[in-house]
Amino acid sequence: MEKATKRAVVLLSGGLDSATVLAIARSQGYELYALSFSYGQRHIWELEAAACVAAAIGVAGHRIAQIDLRIFGGSALTDDIAVPKGRGIEEMGHGIPITYVPARNTIFLSFALAWAEVLGSSDVFIGVNALDYSGYPDCRPEFIEAYEKMANLATKAGVEGLQRLKIHTPLIALSKAGIIARGIELGVNYGLTSSCYDPSVSGAPCGQCDSCLLRQKGFRENGLVDPLQYQ
Repeated sequence: MEKATKRAVVLLSGGLDSATVLAIARSQGYELYALSFSYGQRHIWELEAAACVAAAIGVAGHRIAQIDLRIFGGSALTDDIAVPKGRGIEEMGHGIPITYVPARNTIFLSFALAWAEVLGSSDVFIGVNALDYSGYPDCRPEFIEAYEKMANLATKAGVEGLQRLKIHTPLIALSKAGIIARGIELGVNYGLTSSCYDPSVSGAPCGQCDSCLLRQKGFRENGLVDPLQYQ
């Protein structure tokens, strides 16, 4: 009897981290269903990158959910607020920056949970990271643990015992350098990705926002040059 295919919903922003997670899920034998979001982000270019990454790595399906978080604002990514530039690594490690989008991962995981239930999947992958990150509260292990517990109380499939959702966070304890090293092992083409919070209209990264600086640091620590062309 042929073994049933394992399906996984993978949150795919088009950035370095989510591309690595998609490759990790593939390496673990999952049939991949990539989920991206058009949420009113100023760095909408990342969706172009997400489509390229999904095609390159190979997915069974790729959906882009439409949610306009600009109706709430409160973030430099969804409101008329300047993106911080040129911050040092130590400065990034203190406080929650204005690029934090209120409840973003809570919202995104809710959509992933819904699609997983429809697909008959018990596995969701997300590229949260608790080391080289910008202090976002919804990237912490305790958030993921609490969300997973809630998710298993929230669906028909969970109540009926058909689904036991697992939220996979394979990058949670890796540095940016470690993430890049893992992705290179798996053949990720980082030239297809987009990490910048404030790219040009053509998608060229600014090179000075927190995300760009952390990305460049990760490549340097691997003795590599970032394949992206910066402004």
